[in-house]
Amino acid sequence: MVVDSYFSSSDDIYKEKFPDLCDFLKRKTRKCFRLKTITDKLPILKWLPKYVPKWFIQDFVAGLTVGLTSVPQSIAYGVVAGLDPQYGLYSAFMSSFVYIVFGTCKDLTIGPTAIMALMINSHAVLSPDFAVLASFLCGCLMFLLGVLNLGFLIQFISIPVVTGFTAAAAATIGSAQINTLFGIKNNRTNELVDAWINFFSSLDKISLYNALLGVLTLVFLILMRYFKDVKFLPKVIAKYISLARNAFAVIIGIIIAYCLTDSDGNGPFKLTGEIKSGMPPFKLPPFSTTVDGEELSFKDMINQLGFSIVSIALISILDTVTMAKAFLKGKTVDASQEMIAVGICNIMGSFVSALPNTASYTRTALNNASGVRTTLGGAVTGSLILLTLAFLAETFYYIPKATLSAIIISAMIFLVDYDRIREIWNGKRMDILPFIVTFIACVWLGLEYGILVGIGLNLVFIMFASVRPHVDIILEKVNGIGVAYVELRDDLRYSSAEFLKDRIMKFVNKNSEVQIVVIGGENIYEIDSTVGLNILMLKSDLSTLATEVIFWNWNMKPAGVICRLDPKSKENFYKSTSLKLVVDKFLLDSGSGMTGKSQEQIP
Repeated sequence: MVVDSYFSSSDDIYKEKFPDLCDFLKRKTRKCFRLKTITDKLPILKWLPKYVPKWFIQDFVAGLTVGLTSVPQSIAYGVVAGLDPQYGLYSAFMSSFVYIVFGTCKDLTIGPTAIMALMINSHAVLSPDFAVLASFLCGCLMFLLGVLNLGFLIQFISIPVVTGFTAAAAATIGSAQINTLFGIKNNRTNELVDAWINFFSSLDKISLYNALLGVLTLVFLILMRYFKDVKFLPKVIAKYISLARNAFAVIIGIIIAYCLTDSDGNGPFKLTGEIKSGMPPFKLPPFSTTVDGEELSFKDMINQLGFSIVSIALISILDTVTMAKAFLKGKTVDASQEMIAVGICNIMGSFVSALPNTASYTRTALNNASGVRTTLGGAVTGSLILLTLAFLAETFYYIPKATLSAIIISAMIFLVDYDRIREIWNGKRMDILPFIVTFIACVWLGLEYGILVGIGLNLVFIMFASVRPHVDIILEKVNGIGVAYVELRDDLRYSSAEFLKDRIMKFVNKNSEVQIVVIGGENIYEIDSTVGLNILMLKSDLSTLATEVIFWNWNMKPAGVICRLDPKSKENFYKSTSLKLVVDKFLLDSGSGMTGKSQEQIP
């Protein structure tokens, strides 16, 4: 009623000049205030009134389990991003709370990931402000795409491209940690090739204690992954011990390092160092910064971030929607709402100095395995991270860097979907090409440009398929007459018009006995004017070769396009059950002058 009264009181002049626009705005404004629209955008309003108290135990256990993994991973990913460890914790706690309100998938956990950290690393090492601003801008972009319901855009990214990107990211991130695992100082970048060059050229600088701790921790983490299958413990206990392996690795590393480090901070291990305790100030994201004494404006920061803003947002959306589909188990995924949710997570995160966030596969799988019932589990995870920042920050000073590297490498080993690669190869071997190209491009050009190369190759495949539709031409003899039967298995677009025309003309020129060309149209549901005009030109060209054209069993919509372009072509459209019958009908009509009487009437 409020909406109606507002529009009814508006100036009548606007109604007279723009009646359609006024009606459109009226409908859209009324729709915005519907209860369904509000609950769709705030999913918490759907499940919270139905919340059952007994679910809280499951949510609490799941949130606590995820939190125990999230703390060491967030610290590690802060380091991967080239920042102080607390930045990873800032990202994790804010996203955990925000996703409760806007998220639609109970299993998803949003926070820092290795891929996001690596993609922002080259900018963050200049100043943390670049990482925070990237979080804000990427969040705004994702939010805008979600509001505009553009979630369908991710459908242009194929599974081979995603798999290649993920494999390249895992290889790059794992390689970047190999030097730290062995206690070697890495003066090069975090790129895959440079990391291994640095490693093999610095074998004499391996730190025995760091290498021993790192390798043993890595072996421990890999073995603990399979601890859930042991027979001497109850299955539930074994599963949770396996899930908490990262927490155990950190605790053991802290104890060992604390015992072997003196009061002056000297010890055999390279330590993570001081983690700033307490909550970060809630403030606007930085729109200017200082790098090496030089003031950089907002425009300068945008130029520095460049295409990373788009690529980080794209990968964040892709990860989130893909994981939501995987864990919703057949339920419909509202891709646009997930884009809104992750967008707001990043926007709000930028107000507490957070890194760009996305869905974490490891923590999401852990959440699912822990039996979470609603997104409320994120409140427990976020609270645990807050407690860590408030009371345990000094304890994490003693985390050995080799331990964090082992945690990251162990996660990367299992991030590569080896089964999916095998399925791609077995399913259609041509699809292995986008996988390989994406992998190589991501390794050599960087993740943000590599994913573009993969998407570009996919689009080339799509365009090639539209330019080269599947066309079969068979030479038949019907009553002694040479008939070229053209079977089309795809819709025709303007890009394929010339190809079809050329294929038929070449076939007719090569086979001089062809007197009739029959073009089957059962599989054609839509054509554009370019295709229609090319078909009419084909008809004209064939007539110069004394060859007739029959359009056999075409659907009404594409047939109508041709007939509206040339009404006389209606005489060439026939419906029949067999090729022989349609040719006989055509010959009968042509011979008796009864054109247009046996064919279907095309409006």
